[in-house]
Amino acid sequence: MNSRFIKAGLVLAALLTFGFQGASIAQKKEKGFKSIFDGKTLDGWDGDPKYWRVENGSLVGTITPETLLKTNSFIIWKGGEPADFEFKGSFKIAKDGNSGINYRSERLTDVPFALKGYQADIDGKINYTGQNYEERKRTTLAYRGQKTTIKEYTGEKTPEAIRANVKANAWTGFEVTGSLGSSDSLKTLIKSEDWNTFRLVVKGNHLQHYINDVLMSDVTDNDTVNGAKKGLLGVQVHVGPPMKVEYKDLRIKQL
Repeated sequence: MNSRFIKAGLVLAALLTFGFQGASIAQKKEKGFKSIFDGKTLDGWDGDPKYWRVENGSLVGTITPETLLKTNSFIIWKGGEPADFEFKGSFKIAKDGNSGINYRSERLTDVPFALKGYQADIDGKINYTGQNYEERKRTTLAYRGQKTTIKEYTGEKTPEAIRANVKANAWTGFEVTGSLGSSDSLKTLIKSEDWNTFRLVVKGNHLQHYINDVLMSDVTDNDTVNGAKKGLLGVQVHVGPPMKVEYKDLRIKQL
């Protein structure tokens, strides 16, 4: 047989082997993940269609001059209340945009499409993207670049006292226990007005936010009064100027 055909066959076999190995590695890496957005419809999600739609395979949130918000609005996944999980996907946000991914959250009964709870913050100016901010509760739990431990709540434990203390930021607060890098240096790893990946790793009281596979904030929440062990998942459009945010490739793995 012509040596050129033999070489070509060997090269093809090697490429096929590499391709199968690559596919196997990719499948192994994604093992256990479930897609929660089909890229075509809002099936499985509950939000105000005034602000949310599907476009080019993405879940799109927009605010226009005619639809300015008085309170933040979420589109909420109807698939359950995840406890320990890994959540992955991609986002792109306009320069004036403000958004976030809420998890282990509660739905308000007196405000439409509102959540309160842990949030992976996202904003177009990249001032806050990557931090852990608790919507309508204890506010910032870790700024970008921080590893923190939330102290146990030691105040009066009546519902009224807890609400008052949290509103006044009089809960016990957090202690910075380590650095993941400066906020400014980590900011350079986040692309402006372009697609970035996110990964949330939530297990027990340990909450980690990754952007583009870089750990941006790391929280250990020892506050058993205000912390949550499970809850709703949703993404946000924020009060403010007209904006646009897009999410795609949303998938979750229960741990």
